[in-house]
Amino acid sequence: MSSDKPESAHGYWLKAAEQGRSELEWVVEFAAMASPCQILLHGVNRPTAERLAALACTEVHRIEQKYSRYRTANSMATLNHSAGGVVSIDTETMALLAFADQAYQLSDGLFDISSGILGRVWHFDGSARLPEQSAIDALLPLIDWPAVRYWHNADGTQAFQMPAGMALDFGGLGKEYAADRALAAMSQSGLPGLGPMLVNLGGDIATNGVLFPEHSWQIGVEPGTLGGNGGKIAAFCLTLPSGALATSGDARKFLKKEARIYGHILNPKTGWPVAGGPRSVSVCANTCLESGLLSTLALLQGSQAADFLDQQGRQYWLQW
Repeated sequence: MSSDKPESAHGYWLKAAEQGRSELEWVVEFAAMASPCQILLHGVNRPTAERLAALACTEVHRIEQKYSRYRTANSMATLNHSAGGVVSIDTETMALLAFADQAYQLSDGLFDISSGILGRVWHFDGSARLPEQSAIDALLPLIDWPAVRYWHNADGTQAFQMPAGMALDFGGLGKEYAADRALAAMSQSGLPGLGPMLVNLGGDIATNGVLFPEHSWQIGVEPGTLGGNGGKIAAFCLTLPSGALATSGDARKFLKKEARIYGHILNPKTGWPVAGGPRSVSVCANTCLESGLLSTLALLQGSQAADFLDQQGRQYWLQW
């Protein structure tokens, strides 16, 4: 294996793939959105791989910088600190808000990006610390997506308004959106001879097609179940012919108290983790954004997750 130090401008590590079919296979590794990330490139030479890596990493970091709720001077902070006033938004933000509205309608209010405010009292760090009911109750009135307004002005600009005290969080769709955008940045680069590509942002995956005519992508999925000693049960492998894959579950974010696992998917109507559902849901769809939405909506259905996914007509995998 050959490797280089991370590029200072883009923060990635490019190395030749192990056990590759040829010298034209590359692995790009970097960190973003609090996750280990990886890009797989096939059929391109090293200079092209470097240009593709730079494009993809730049796009992922741009989205993280713009929409992370943990940053204090970005587009998300502008929305959440608007204190009831009207603020201007760009076309990209407008589209994400429209997608969030579609998700809200599709889920009968169970997917609500204003419920991110519950992160003030829920901290899924693997401990046994549950919030007090009174702390949850104090936040529930601030979860109210229908109160959010966004519109097109006559001059072609877009505007946004939200009641004071509320806060939005794109965390439920940010990585999936970034995976799709990173893949698009590479696919639309105009570079010649592009081959199969895969973007993996902490388990949220987008591909531009099959790996080879006779081979599909083989994806290892981190499990959402715990072994008797508290360790993770071995991951399983699934086949992704093309398109995208997203997995939602409690493998990384959970609380455990008195042998009960509390996953990080919260019901915005109660403020508590959804009970009775699968520990992990993986869904294959055309885009990572669609895959992520369906996997999250399935978890929000609790024990009816499989019935919900059957109605969507998408390939899926559940772990209970």
